[in-house]
Amino acid sequence: MMALPGGRHLDSIPLPGQRLHLMQVDSVQRWMEDLKLMTECECMCVLQAKPISLEEDAQSDLILAGGPGPGDPLQLLLKRGWVISTELRRIGQKLAQDRWARVHSMSVRLTCHARSMVSEYSAVSRSSSQEMGQIEKLLMEKCSELSAITERCLQVENEHVLKSMKACVSETLSTLGQHFGQLLELALTREVQALVRKINASDNIYTTESTTGNLFSLTQEGAPLCRIIAKVDGVLCLADILTDDSHSEATRAEAAAVVAQVTSPHLPFTQHLGSFLESMEEIVTALIKLCQEASSGEVFLLASAALANITFFDTMACEMLLQLNAIRVLLEACSDKQRVDTPYTRDQIVTILANMSVLEQCASDIIQENGVQLIMGMLSEKPRSGTPAEVAACERVQQKAAVTLARLSRDPEVAREAVRLSCMSRLIELCRSPSERNSSDAVLVACLAALRRLAGVCPESLQDSDFQQLVQPRLVDSFLLCSNMEESFV
Repeated sequence: MMALPGGRHLDSIPLPGQRLHLMQVDSVQRWMEDLKLMTECECMCVLQAKPISLEEDAQSDLILAGGPGPGDPLQLLLKRGWVISTELRRIGQKLAQDRWARVHSMSVRLTCHARSMVSEYSAVSRSSSQEMGQIEKLLMEKCSELSAITERCLQVENEHVLKSMKACVSETLSTLGQHFGQLLELALTREVQALVRKINASDNIYTTESTTGNLFSLTQEGAPLCRIIAKVDGVLCLADILTDDSHSEATRAEAAAVVAQVTSPHLPFTQHLGSFLESMEEIVTALIKLCQEASSGEVFLLASAALANITFFDTMACEMLLQLNAIRVLLEACSDKQRVDTPYTRDQIVTILANMSVLEQCASDIIQENGVQLIMGMLSEKPRSGTPAEVAACERVQQKAAVTLARLSRDPEVAREAVRLSCMSRLIELCRSPSERNSSDAVLVACLAALRRLAGVCPESLQDSDFQQLVQPRLVDSFLLCSNMEESFV
């Protein structure tokens, strides 16, 4: 995945089994595409009248070979952007090692990449804005400055002078990176805007479907692309897709996937999602409907993941979900193996329940729908495959189930129902047996908190030893006691 300078990658939502049409991200195919970007730098070096490097890492030089197809500005920007971002990072590494020959040769190559990106994008894009033209000029000036100063460094032998020049090179490299990031963001914003306009203007279902797939693919490139989609009101056009029943389930599910990525609580931005609030009720309603009518586990996963992220984004969403009887819809889905059959999906459901459980009315709805028994079952979530991703998902389910139980047990009726269903026994087992929680500290803390909340309502249900070790001491002392326990296999 490519990220703008300073950006962070965003992990995609795990999708079990067969991916939906237009959602397929074949890792082997992606690797083979990236191979096109990797080759020796011999041609580039000859063109620049420089000797071919004999250093051991010369074989890892990057140039763009067999790049994106004609008329595809987004892919051109992503691929060129990835190469230039990589070169900037590697120049910084060589500079820290004082490998001046490599710094200079890579600076020359960086200039070629930047010039190629500017010229190729100009050839396939619409008329350039004045702002982009100014940044392009600044970028190329800094590239030339970097090449010139690194060439002078090759001729300097005085360590004191070289040290002062190194600081200058570092500053130039930093400024160059900033200009590159600004230019790339402007260009990507422009192309994403074009995609959004295409969706809004299209009356063709297949065009809408393919363009929505393109937006989803962009969200896989990392947080910067998600931010751009949010900034250009891409979520609003997705709301139109979600609320339009004329679109296929696959298209609406893919729109839900984009919403899930753009509203992820892991993204370091929210300021561009202000317009999202205007359509939040429509989006939440459409997502609940998609969950209720989902024909497969993948569709349900995408819709519930979007809902889970939205409940983090704004507490109003939780109130809307209560009004839409979301608890009944989600709990009924848990008994449908066609829709809910993996810990990843249960992770989304329990996330929604945990966030909704801060509302007073939620407790009565949970009791009415026999939700405490479902939460009790989530405390026993176990991985089937043993893969790290599935194990981590099971830990999250256990942790959030305990958090939900602790919040709901403010209501004495919920607490008594939990005790009746032997939730306290399961919480004690999770606290005392590291293997039951996969030695997860997060699960341990959540279980201790839930146990203490239940003990406050029904203290007679605890044995003296459990009370003295798990409830009476400070939470940190009970945590240290349980985290250091060694299981007995006798």
